[in-house]
Amino acid sequence: MARFRWPALDAFDWALDWFDVVAAEHPERIALWIVSEHGYDEQSTYGEMSRRSAQLANWLRRVGVHRGDPILLMLDNQLELWLASLAAMKLGAVLIPSATLLGQRDIADRLERGGVRHVIVSSANVAKFDGLEGSWTRISLGDDAGWLSIADASRESDAFSPDGVTRTDDPLFLYFTSGTTSRPKLVEHTYASYPIGHLSTMYWVGIKPGDRHLNISSPGWAKHAWSSFFAPWNAEATVVSYVFERFAAAPLLDQMVRCGVDTFCAPPTVWRMLIQADLSGWPAPAREMVSAGEPLNPEVIEQVREAWGVTIRDGFGQTETTATIGNPPGQPVLPGSMGKPMPGYRIVLVDPASGARGDEGEICIDLTTSALPITRGYRDDPTRTAQVMAEGLYHTGDVASRDAEGYITYVGRTDDIFKASDYRISPFELESVLLEHDAVAEAAVVPSPDPVRLAVPKAYIVLAAGWAPDEVTAASIFEHCRERLAPFKRIRRLEFGELPKTVSGKIRRVELRSLEDVKHADPDARPSGEFLESELLPGGKTPSGRG
Repeated sequence: MARFRWPALDAFDWALDWFDVVAAEHPERIALWIVSEHGYDEQSTYGEMSRRSAQLANWLRRVGVHRGDPILLMLDNQLELWLASLAAMKLGAVLIPSATLLGQRDIADRLERGGVRHVIVSSANVAKFDGLEGSWTRISLGDDAGWLSIADASRESDAFSPDGVTRTDDPLFLYFTSGTTSRPKLVEHTYASYPIGHLSTMYWVGIKPGDRHLNISSPGWAKHAWSSFFAPWNAEATVVSYVFERFAAAPLLDQMVRCGVDTFCAPPTVWRMLIQADLSGWPAPAREMVSAGEPLNPEVIEQVREAWGVTIRDGFGQTETTATIGNPPGQPVLPGSMGKPMPGYRIVLVDPASGARGDEGEICIDLTTSALPITRGYRDDPTRTAQVMAEGLYHTGDVASRDAEGYITYVGRTDDIFKASDYRISPFELESVLLEHDAVAEAAVVPSPDPVRLAVPKAYIVLAAGWAPDEVTAASIFEHCRERLAPFKRIRRLEFGELPKTVSGKIRRVELRSLEDVKHADPDARPSGEFLESELLPGGKTPSGRG
């Protein structure tokens, strides 16, 4: 931390100046290994990826892709996704990665707001563009009527020469955020901020040269660029991509053991699903295990440690940043904490009300020392950009606390934290307690309108297998919370069901909050399916008779 400085470069093209150099040094090292639950198995070396991306870059230039052109990329975890990304970078183009689950309305929004000039999609997604107007070049992976075929690139030369210099402040990515609380933001990253900035991500994960790194992430989201592209290839490691239709723990773990995975990253949703399986049936499938996307609850970490003797190391970052805070290899993990600032980041906590800096407040990044890996801003929203970059800081919108040893603990999004009886409530803290109950597979806590307390904590719960959504289960969960939480924090209402999520898998608490406002618009009406602590644990007594 003390010695690290971000590289100071004026001109840099990661695909040419880094990836191709690594490929020349280690042409036979496996760069990409794609496997699936159905037996698909494909490996590509650094040398092959370098040559084929050069062919694709030459062909894309032939069909009209120029420096600075925005390209919408909608591909699954398939070889062409990585080849197209490398090729676009060699051309100095701008990538707009987009999830294949997007509907036509979202696609139209990206085409318009991103100023898209070219589209590269799999044949399975061609129909989504029917009826969408625009002068963009249509490129598919197959032989689709009215679309150019990327297969024609195989006839091009594998000797590529750039048409000019790529500057580090040239735009490289336009990412549409997942929109957990509002309309998706259009985040701009440069040829420096992600390619160089993910040195912090590489350090946090602990990837070494020659490692095999598997990341569970869908293309189209920033986390895919984090851990399925830049971090492992910055480390001269192998990207292992696991393709599945519906997630199941056993096939994933089988493939991880077979492939000899060294480092593994998954979002909390996947970790919560993994611990529903009997993990003792597999040896520890990786040397390093990390989690990012949302805070990981301590109960999940403990269950994995008991099964495999490996501690999941939490980390924090956003689409707008690289790995910002985390627990790198060798740093003692404090249960419940996200860790400490990563090299190259200076973190300050700012009280949202007073602006005072201290040991609790909004997580902010000092731009005087940590600007390189931070987004340049929101492409179509200068007002929002000015707000998040105010006072020489990048404002994350997340609230945390810091202890005397410098460990930072997540409290919640500024939008998610609420007050009940004038006490501040962190949904993450309550959700962590809920997950300690055997019945709870997933949980989301939101404020539920209350005429006396203004709001009370309500939990929406996804049940683990074998549990019924009835009064007995609800009473057991209420009792569990009563024994572990202060009275003002206790869950007062709960409801069983699925949780609304973004296409990237993050819980949309804003949707649940709006739902609660509707359900309790009439204070005398009782929402269907809602259980109350006051009814199931009357008189302050628990079902077991304890007070």
